[in-house]
Amino acid sequence: MDIRIGDVLKMKKSHPCGQCHWEVKRIGADFRLKCQGCGHEIMTPRVKAEKNVRAVIRGGELVFPVGK
Repeated sequence: MDIRIGDVLKMKKSHPCGQCHWEVKRIGADFRLKCQGCGHEIMTPRVKAEKNVRAVIRGGELVFPVGK
């Protein structure tokens, strides 16, 4: 899956703040993601993050829709 720094990921499950969009801050074996609602940052394994992605938004444009 082509994910780059600065992309916004729409995830299957939402954060407790209610937002399901996360900005990619770091890429490697782990991803650092920042919640677009409350600004909370998390580190998650790459495999887990890629499994839970519904869509990739790059520059305001839908790049990778999943489940359509």
